Amino acid sequence: MSTMDSTDTPAVDDTTMPVLEVGNLRVGFRRRRAENTFWALDDVSLTVLQGRTMGLIGESGSGKSTLANAVLGLVPVQSGTVQLDGKDITILTGAPRRSLGRTLQAVFQDPNSSLNPSWTIGRSLAEPMRAQGVRSKTEIRTRTAQMLEDVGLSPDAADRLPGQFSGGQRQRISIARALMTSPRLVICDESVSALDLSVQAQILNLLSDLQDEHGVSYLFISHDMSVVRHVCHDVTVLYRGQVMEVGPTRLVTAHPAHPYTHELLLSAPVADPTIQRARQQQRQIVHEAKLAQAATSAEADVGHDSCPFVSRCPVARDICSRQRPALRPLPDGRSVACHRYPEWRSELPDTTLPGPSPTEAHSPDVTPPDPGTEPHPGAVGLRVDPAR
Repeated sequence: MSTMDSTDTPAVDDTTMPVLEVGNLRVGFRRRRAENTFWALDDVSLTVLQGRTMGLIGESGSGKSTLANAVLGLVPVQSGTVQLDGKDITILTGAPRRSLGRTLQAVFQDPNSSLNPSWTIGRSLAEPMRAQGVRSKTEIRTRTAQMLEDVGLSPDAADRLPGQFSGGQRQRISIARALMTSPRLVICDESVSALDLSVQAQILNLLSDLQDEHGVSYLFISHDMSVVRHVCHDVTVLYRGQVMEVGPTRLVTAHPAHPYTHELLLSAPVADPTIQRARQQQRQIVHEAKLAQAATSAEADVGHDSCPFVSRCPVARDICSRQRPALRPLPDGRSVACHRYPEWRSELPDTTLPGPSPTEAHSPDVTPPDPGTEPHPGAVGLRVDPAR
């Protein structure tokens, strides 16, 4: 008898109900007992709402994957909480942790890491259901065929091995595997960064379609601001394990409140050579501002009592090196951890990314893009769905 009964999953009518709530999370590591703790995550909080996508962005080493691993129970948490559908899962282990596979799944950067090369696709896709107690071969076979079709593959793929598929097809299979148990939340950890641009667009469009069809929520981890802007409803910006800015994607990317977000936007490539040339000039202005800042004051020693971005910030002041800024709410619904907002915006060049974000595309005060223009600056063929 199957244990995947619909009564096992609580009914959720409120689409604004949080699926995932991370509160004041701290994760630290030490190579040696005598060394100080390195805080990979330092007081990080975020919320993923039902049926929505929360983007988690930052450069390498910012703590994005550590947060994903903490939610998945793969690294120990020093303090803070992780709640899934209102249930505290921070320290769950053993059978209770394994049972979360029904509502929590992940798609990683390398599909080969989640697909056994000696197993058929059908066996790999069946594994999550068997782990949750499903024994009906007919139910597993039907679900496998359905999910392969949902990700754009033939049900016959179930009888083949991973090595017989391309990288993009293997990532589609990994997505199908993650959705086999009808989870409420899927963590996408750099799930398209290893793919070429055209395949990236196909996978991102697929994720959007599956979200619309199944109502699944995503925690979408990336270092590419252009991708995050077009697939995420909300975004959290991380730097050195701390939250710099959080809010609706259309606001954060149109008018960044933190200088680090501004720097990430400037580093995002665009397809238009004229715009790209202008952005290179803007980056040069920011670089010169950094040099001027370094000439007037010594580079700060970044510690817990200072802003983590102070040594790289072109608009930093003395208070930035003496006091860690608190994450404060703004009237427009965002939050930012910056002493100098909004004053700094007049000191650096403005920056925008061409094309509307998903939440802007259906807004009455945004002019629709020209159908002949490329909707995504970094991935060929990425669809901007007005319904999102």
